Amino acid sequence: MQDLFATRWASFMLTLALLCSAATVAAQSSPDNATDNDVTVQVKKNGEVIVVDVGFSVAATPQEAWAVLTDFDRMASFVSNLASSKVLSRNGNVLQIEQKGKAARGVLSFDFESVREITLTPPRAIHTHLISGNMKKFDGVTLISPENGGTRVTYHGESVPTVWVPPVVGTGFIASEVREQFQEMRAEILRRKNGAATK
Repeated sequence: MQDLFATRWASFMLTLALLCSAATVAAQSSPDNATDNDVTVQVKKNGEVIVVDVGFSVAATPQEAWAVLTDFDRMASFVSNLASSKVLSRNGNVLQIEQKGKAARGVLSFDFESVREITLTPPRAIHTHLISGNMKKFDGVTLISPENGGTRVTYHGESVPTVWVPPVVGTGFIASEVREQFQEMRAEILRRKNGAATK
């Protein structure tokens, strides 16, 4: 879900080195701090740690937002770069999730996969920890709270890739990928809300 980008850095850098120069990719990438359709994304590089913060508001209840953000078995149907997403195991509110897909921006295209541990605190928090993938480390948390009759969703993630990520090209690519994922999840929240309202 919101941590789909967690396994992409290493493959991105290898593809980047093979396919094009940093200047070309920078021209195709979104800025690393931007707002689009009420989804705000900030990506920073602190040494080897990549820090991602996302926020958006949606005209839905926290429960409606929660239902989409934790719908791991159907997530590939509304997040476009996911080929598959499934729950491997569940022990109370602790799940193991496997996700596979393909990320693409301009001439860049590569496959990714990850297995993550998800700890749920319904309907307020989703904690994520990387179990396996091409990252040294990844941890993230999504917080869901009521706001002015709707819901505010915020996300914070910190990761350590296995390869060097350039501060402009790499963070711009990450911001673009993350923004698209959260826009698609926000759209799915509204789609389900509006669908339920017409019944």
